[in-house]
Amino acid sequence: MDPNLLKAEFPILGQEINGYPLVYLDNAATTQKPSSVINAIKRYYEWDNANVHRGVHTLGSRATDAYEGAREKVARFLNAANSRQIIFTRGTTAALNMVASGYARQTLREGDEIVITPMEHHSNLIPWQQAAKATGATLKYIPLQPDGTIALADVESTITENTKIVAVTYVSNVLGTVNPIARIAEIAHRKGAVIVVDGAQSTPHLKVDVQALDVDFYAFSGHKMCAATGIGVLYGKAPLLERMEPVEFGGEMIDFVDLYESTWKELPWKFEGGTPIIAGAVSLGAAIDFLEQVGLHNIDAHEKKLTQYAIERLSAIEGLTIYGPREERAGLVTFNLGDVHPHDVATVLDTKGIAVRAGHHCCQPLMRWLNVSATARASFYLYNTEQDVDRLADALVETKEFFGYAIG
Repeated sequence: MDPNLLKAEFPILGQEINGYPLVYLDNAATTQKPSSVINAIKRYYEWDNANVHRGVHTLGSRATDAYEGAREKVARFLNAANSRQIIFTRGTTAALNMVASGYARQTLREGDEIVITPMEHHSNLIPWQQAAKATGATLKYIPLQPDGTIALADVESTITENTKIVAVTYVSNVLGTVNPIARIAEIAHRKGAVIVVDGAQSTPHLKVDVQALDVDFYAFSGHKMCAATGIGVLYGKAPLLERMEPVEFGGEMIDFVDLYESTWKELPWKFEGGTPIIAGAVSLGAAIDFLEQVGLHNIDAHEKKLTQYAIERLSAIEGLTIYGPREERAGLVTFNLGDVHPHDVATVLDTKGIAVRAGHHCCQPLMRWLNVSATARASFYLYNTEQDVDRLADALVETKEFFGYAIG
């Protein structure tokens, strides 16, 4: 793959910011959208716009075909056994909350354990805090190694026969750590627990096979993989989804409604009350087409090479600290530049047309583990190049000189 050619597919990347060509390095927060996805959304609203599953008219039929066709694409993309296991949601956060509320609160009892890690995004931490409080379950953490990875020996010792749920991110949005999900799933299942995986940072970058990983629930967002905002997916094994209760009630998710009782539709529609996110699903289907054309293996290889190049360039800057493992990491580099606040670093970089993220990245417990209040983060995607990294490194040197008093 040629990232320079791919960059031309993204209209937003052709602009200048503050007189400089845009270098977009905030892909872990959201990715940009190629013309094919933008056009798919535009075509839906110009040609097929109607509600789904309801009307027998032509527009309604076309809209339904597009919506359910996107579900089929997601199922193939994840290698799910069938599309009934694919629930459309508003995003990773909504999907994880759905499991915590609809499954965990129905099955957990006092004395049960929920096991997570300190590297979790708040979206995969707070729902489990609330589920534990509501059920009397105990929240436990797999400890981190000094480089921000987890050891399988610690996974073995933390998960016990009382553990009912293991919730873990596939890829850390701060450290870049890629967790051994298949091994963790095997340990969880051997001890009688189900595993819930936050796939927000893995699905856009790695080839994901939910059957090979043997995960019970898997959640991700479309906007981090070239689709529109407001669309996400919850994958679940069918028997678990059958047991799980809906968390939203209303039209379309019902089978029969009486004055005092109601019953739900079959999977997946019992979890999709109201008018669904039709245009979002269309955009996700188009994004999958685009990513499969590029090739997930190509994206993964490109990002690994680019990340190692970035680590080499940034490590040469005196006073700059990089967090997370140096090898076998995802396509992002999180760092601090001496005592300069990350927001100040990001502000100076923006004056040179370089967009990075600064803050706690919705990972406050992890920030405390790192003994910092915040960090800056450059995160890469298929359209980023070594020239983008060079622009970042050169701008950081200039930033260091500007704030030279703060760096030892």
